[in-house]
Amino acid sequence: MPWWAGLLISLAGAVVLIWGVAVVLLWRSGRGLDGLRDAARLLPDLVRLVSRLARDRSLPRSVRVRLWLLVVYLASPVDLIPDFVPVLGYADDAVVVALVLRAVVRAAGAEALDEHWPGSPEGLTLVRRLAGAPASGVASAGPLSGRRGRS
Repeated sequence: MPWWAGLLISLAGAVVLIWGVAVVLLWRSGRGLDGLRDAARLLPDLVRLVSRLARDRSLPRSVRVRLWLLVVYLASPVDLIPDFVPVLGYADDAVVVALVLRAVVRAAGAEALDEHWPGSPEGLTLVRRLAGAPASGVASAGPLSGRRGRS
């Protein structure tokens, strides 16, 4: 077997392992499979949130680059697990979004999420939880947070 084939197999194994660990961490965050389903339902709002954050020039460039890469990943038809697989098909998207949002919160603060959130307050609560942000700022969400009434 050529050296590059072994390298590709190793990289694929590493990606699967990292994804598996991320799913387990998200699962153990307290809500189990329901948490994964809720996160998958939030994807349209999350895409808008990520797009708004990526266009916010007040955020550090490194954060915006991560967000644009996330937008490309979410728009790409290539997923770790195909979307037609029930529940788990969207769970890989939710895991990747959660990891990037955690990086955004660490670099720019949870207020950036509050300011740009397009969905319901309940959805913002879940997004803050996925991003590892403290729940205390939910009541003072930004002006966009109450625009729609679904989660």
